[in-house]
Amino acid sequence: MTFAALAQAPDRRRTEAWLLALAVLIADFGYACTGLSMTGRLPGGLAGFAISMFFVALVPHLVLRRFAPRADPLILPLATLLTGLGLVLLHRLDVTYAQTPRLKISEAASGQLVWTVIGVAVCIAILLVLRDHRILQRYIYLTMVVALVLLMAPAFFGADMYGAKRWILLGPLSLQPGEFVKIMISVFFAGYLTVNRDALALAGRRVLGVQLPPGRQLAPIFTIWVISLLVLVFERDLGTSLIFFGVFVIMLYMATERTSWVLCGLAMAAVGATVVGSTEPHVKGRIMAWLHPMDIFLPVKQRPPGLISDQAAQALFSFGSGGISGSGLGQGHPELVGFAGNSDFILTTVGEEMGLAGVMVVIMLYVLLAQRGLRVALTARDPFGKLLAVGLSGALLLQVFVVAGGVTGLIPLTGKALPFLAKGGSSLVANWVMVALLLRISDHAQRRREPA
Repeated sequence: MTFAALAQAPDRRRTEAWLLALAVLIADFGYACTGLSMTGRLPGGLAGFAISMFFVALVPHLVLRRFAPRADPLILPLATLLTGLGLVLLHRLDVTYAQTPRLKISEAASGQLVWTVIGVAVCIAILLVLRDHRILQRYIYLTMVVALVLLMAPAFFGADMYGAKRWILLGPLSLQPGEFVKIMISVFFAGYLTVNRDALALAGRRVLGVQLPPGRQLAPIFTIWVISLLVLVFERDLGTSLIFFGVFVIMLYMATERTSWVLCGLAMAAVGATVVGSTEPHVKGRIMAWLHPMDIFLPVKQRPPGLISDQAAQALFSFGSGGISGSGLGQGHPELVGFAGNSDFILTTVGEEMGLAGVMVVIMLYVLLAQRGLRVALTARDPFGKLLAVGLSGALLLQVFVVAGGVTGLIPLTGKALPFLAKGGSSLVANWVMVALLLRISDHAQRRREPA
């Protein structure tokens, strides 16, 4: 390696170190401000929180310096900052829920901190064990079999919670397999499309000015469409089915560069959503809450059928009362949203207490993290790495879209957890697995770009 190439790695890690320090300071400052705002004194766990955040940032940074020195310098700081903001918001919600015993919501911040440590440990383990991401391409069919088993498991062995079957109960713990399935299907689709991209790129008949793919090549997208509908019907999990199908369509378009696949995917998604939304009571209730959120305040006999929750309306009130700058951290009323305030509705707390400015900052952090993932895809030389980075970034953006769109009234509610911010150990660990894979792909791509 040339001296210039060898000098490039320390610069990347030095930049990462400064950004990690900034992320930790922001999280510590937010934690302290929450206590001062709500109780008038510094929170008792501030020292423990600061030490935990310090090691959560330091240990993976040192591992990257040794085992992936050319990895992207922004991915780890962005993930750390989002995780820290999530812990601050959960601590703030814990204080309010403790003052509202009628909701019967247990403390979440301490458990989320434990899951953060577990997620970072899994990220480090992947960086240590997986030295080349292309090894995953050898096991794509095994990965897909495991993904399908996990995807179907809640329908047969899962617990029906909050109207959907997306959890598997393991004693006192609960597992959401769908959070890991989105990563597994990205691995499978990346390997499958790398091998079959030429066949899928063939042109078929032209209909209404659009060059459609051949009929025999529609089998993959039709199969995935059927599986996503089965998930939606038997598990009543709208969010997972949307992400599952959307990731495949995005990766299919990136592999073939044919707009016809996107049009076919959108048409099939519209047909499936229409059929299931008109027949499945739980999905129909979510659509009614989306179309008529304020009708929940009408007398019971005048409400649309299936409308039983005021969460959608309370979320809109939260965003409206926040305005541009918000009421201030700790000065809102997230308890009005109910039990979902620390999970899929945690963005309403941001909107009420940090305003539109805070929501835009959070959304831009997600967009920037996905942009770094897409940049990794552009720099990767191997097709498998390119498609895998696109799939992981697309899955992140789709999940943020379905959650943020649901709570803001853009689309029906899906019940998915907002990545890194919301309560949920499965979601947090899966997101840190995604971070590890992006870091490994970026390190490999940068090594290939450097002169020998």
